[in-house]
Amino acid sequence: MARLIRLPQAGTLILGGLALALVPGMPPIELDPDFVLVLFLPPLLLLSAYLTDWRAFRADLRIILQLAIGAVIFTTFIVGWVTHLVLPELPLAACFALGAIVSPPDAVAAKAVLNGLNLPSRTITLLEGESLLNDATGLVLYRFAVVATLTGAFSSTAAVGSFILLTVGGVAVGIACGYLVSTVTSRFLDGEMGVVVTFLAAWGSYILGDALDVSGVLATVCCGIVMGWRQHALLDGERRFQSRAVWRVVGFLLESLVFILIGLSLRSVLTRLPVDTIEFGHTFLQVGAVIIAVILSRFLWIIPMSYGVRAIAPALRRRDPYSPLRIPLVMSWAGMRGVVSLAAALALPEHFPGRDFILLATFAVILVTVLVQGTTLAPLIRFLRFDRALPATSRTLSEGVARIHVIAAQIAAVEAVSIGDDGSHRHPRLIEQLQFRLAAVTRAVEANGALDAVRTEHFVALLTAVAGGRAELVRMHRAGEIDNQVLHALEKELDADEIRARHLLTPVGGRAVAAG
Repeated sequence: MARLIRLPQAGTLILGGLALALVPGMPPIELDPDFVLVLFLPPLLLLSAYLTDWRAFRADLRIILQLAIGAVIFTTFIVGWVTHLVLPELPLAACFALGAIVSPPDAVAAKAVLNGLNLPSRTITLLEGESLLNDATGLVLYRFAVVATLTGAFSSTAAVGSFILLTVGGVAVGIACGYLVSTVTSRFLDGEMGVVVTFLAAWGSYILGDALDVSGVLATVCCGIVMGWRQHALLDGERRFQSRAVWRVVGFLLESLVFILIGLSLRSVLTRLPVDTIEFGHTFLQVGAVIIAVILSRFLWIIPMSYGVRAIAPALRRRDPYSPLRIPLVMSWAGMRGVVSLAAALALPEHFPGRDFILLATFAVILVTVLVQGTTLAPLIRFLRFDRALPATSRTLSEGVARIHVIAAQIAAVEAVSIGDDGSHRHPRLIEQLQFRLAAVTRAVEANGALDAVRTEHFVALLTAVAGGRAELVRMHRAGEIDNQVLHALEKELDADEIRARHLLTPVGGRAVAAG
């Protein structure tokens, strides 16, 4: 249904949960905040961090921190003051608690909505990097606001000190966990046990950070970044393929359950709506003001910061030129809220001032940002003509040139063990295959797309050969001519050929490259 009506997956699942929640006889569902945060958040955070490009993340860390810390603090104060203006009877600290709850865009929602959109890679890095770190800022502000509301006391010095301690401690715990887990899994564990330990790393780093009174979110994110950076050198192909396959399925299931549960929680929120028509109208306007404040505050932060900082610092402007206006516009609109905001609102004490309004406003913010902003993000990108954007210049090698280097290194490595004392090759066929592949890739790179039709025909023919081989393999197995062990061994080889052929038929960065 989502594909037919062109809705993002997150919005469709929330609508499905809403429909289920409104079914007569459906019992109200109150989500336990600790259950939601501990079960869903750590593995989804670790998965996003594991797939993060650390080099690109580090290169844009200044901008990511401007978003993850600056934008969250700014949004918290704007939403807090607006809430206090439209609801003056609510204590100011409680208003800021609402601001902290709805201030961080959600990592799960961002990943679900950004998937497949035609955006520059740097823009996606900034949005996903922000979503990985901003939950920590929002939850720290949330903690301070709740304590200030319940006790009536607040110390800015103590708050800054606690924030630094939570941040540094969370990063340290995450790095230590990442190195420990990646070392153990690469040296002592394989197969299913290795995959299981990566899940334990997600929950373990989060719970350990929380137990040590530091940021569990940052601990999980740093653990995932370290594991993702080290896995390229420490894991072999089979373990990497297996872990990615399992994580892809589990990630999809957890994301789906999160958004369905958000929709299902509507019934308990509806019970908090006032029955009186006039009072309902007032509440509707107050919630609308909060939603507008959440959306506009992101524009008010991102656009001035995108140009103001560069205007003040000429050195920074030379190193990082102005971005086209369409990029800050899309980044400002891509501020979907999700599971962390809902869990934080549900975690408020029962007698917290304005708890019902905060729950109602939080759910409304999640609903509007995911359904409205998430649904219109792709049309906005098309309207701003990102598909006609000039390709970004890069100092890195293209995929084709990098493949040439890899194949050349393979040839050199084989030649080192292949040449005998008399100068002849012990593995001439392998050398010939690699040299043929190197020549094919070189021709494709030099042709700059002119051989795309030939490449497509080649790999379509290879897929046809794989299908024919698989049909014969299945026939032999059904006829009892081979046993399961032979079936699985040959099937694995055919699967590898099929995966490689389909990968090389899929353009990467706008251009696929033949590999012989």
